[in-house]
Amino acid sequence: MSNINLIDSFQEFKEFKNIDRPTVISVLEEVFRSMLRKKYGTDENCDVIVNPDNGDLEIWRTRKVMEDGFSEDDDLEIELAEVKQLDADMEVGDDYIEQITLESFGRRAILAARQTLVSKVLELEKDEIFKKYKDRVGEIVTGEVYQVWKKETLVLDDEGNELIMPKTEQIPADYFKKGDTVRAVILKVDMMNSTPKIIISRIAPEFLQRLFEIEVPEIFDGLITIKKIVREPGERAKVAVESYDDRIDPVGACVGMKGSRIHGIVRELKNENIDVINFTNNISLYITRALSPAKITSIKLDDVTKHASVYLKPDQVSLAIGRGGHNIKLAGKLTGYEIDVYREAGEEDEDVDIEEFSDEIDSWIIDELKAIGCDTARSVLALSVDELVKRTDLEEETIKEVISILQSEFE
Repeated sequence: MSNINLIDSFQEFKEFKNIDRPTVISVLEEVFRSMLRKKYGTDENCDVIVNPDNGDLEIWRTRKVMEDGFSEDDDLEIELAEVKQLDADMEVGDDYIEQITLESFGRRAILAARQTLVSKVLELEKDEIFKKYKDRVGEIVTGEVYQVWKKETLVLDDEGNELIMPKTEQIPADYFKKGDTVRAVILKVDMMNSTPKIIISRIAPEFLQRLFEIEVPEIFDGLITIKKIVREPGERAKVAVESYDDRIDPVGACVGMKGSRIHGIVRELKNENIDVINFTNNISLYITRALSPAKITSIKLDDVTKHASVYLKPDQVSLAIGRGGHNIKLAGKLTGYEIDVYREAGEEDEDVDIEEFSDEIDSWIIDELKAIGCDTARSVLALSVDELVKRTDLEEETIKEVISILQSEFE
C-alpha cells in the first residue's frame, strides 16, 4: 500500500485524552524507526514522513547504486544488476529510493509495534496527568462520583481522570452516590507504580479558602486577605480576614448582605458554622474575637508560654467553650494560644473552687472538668449531664456522682 493511515491502523489514538497529536505522531515515528533498525540494521538512510493533519505516514529508504560485486553493505547500497530489475534507468552512483509498506514488516512486527506504541503513549499520558495536577494542588476541582467504597470515593473529572477522595478527607455529613457532582480541593498528587494518584479533600482549610475566593470578589481581587483558617469539618470553622482598604469591612464583605455570600459556603460544607473575624495583631483583642459569640470580661496573657486565662460571666462560659468544645479549641488554633476559661462569680453568688473537692473527687476527673472551663462547683452544675458527657471523656455514672457531691455542698 502507498501509505499508512495512523487513524485506521491505530484506533487507540482516539482514546488518548491528555496527549496532543504532534506528541503522539512523534512517538509513532520513533516506533517505526525502531522497526526499521530491527529489519535493516539501520534507519539513517530512511525518511519517516508524517502528515499530522490527516494521520498519513510514509516511509522512504535510500540506497546508493554500486557496481556489481562492489556492495559492502546491502542495507545502505544496492548493486546495479539488482536495481536494473526494479528501475531500468538507474546507473552506478545514483540514489535508489523505494517506499517501505506496512505489509513488508510482517504481521508479528506490526502487532509488536502496536503494543509498543500504546505502552509509550500511556506512559506519556500518565506523565501529563501527573504534571497537570501537580501544578493544580490547592485548586478546587469539580467531578462526578463514579464509585463509592467503604474507605474512599472515586471521582472522575470532566476528562475522565480518576480522583480519589478518602473517607478521612470527607465532611462527616457527606453522603455520595454514583452520578453525584462533587466539589473538592486537590490535596496532593503522588506517582505510585508509574500511575498518578490524585487525592482530593473537602476538609482541608484550602477548600474553605477557595470557596471564599469564589463567593467574595474582594478576596479574589486581593483587597481582602484570609490570614488563617481553622476547621472542625462539618461542625465549626473560624476564618481570620484582613482588609487592605480602610473603606472595606472585611467581615461584612465575606458575610454579604443578609448572609448572601456565606450561605452558599455553609450549604456546601453541610451547614458548618463559620465565624468570620477581623484579624488584629493585638493578641487580647484577637482572642476576644476568636471566642465569639461569648463576651469576655478580662484576659490575662503569658506571652512566653503562649497561655491565655480568660474570665467570663457564668452565662458566657458555655458559649466560649461551644458544643463539644469546638469553639475554644478552634480559638486556640487560630490565635496560637492555649486558652483556659474561668467563670467570674458575683459577690452574691456563693461558689467553691473545684480543687476544694479533691478529697472526694479524683484529681484526673477534676482535670477533665477544668479542661472544659469548669473550674468551680457551680460551673459544673450549670451544665446538664448530657452536655458534660459530650465535652469530657467521663462516663455518665462518674458525672452523676460528681454532681451529687457538688450539690451537697450547697444544700
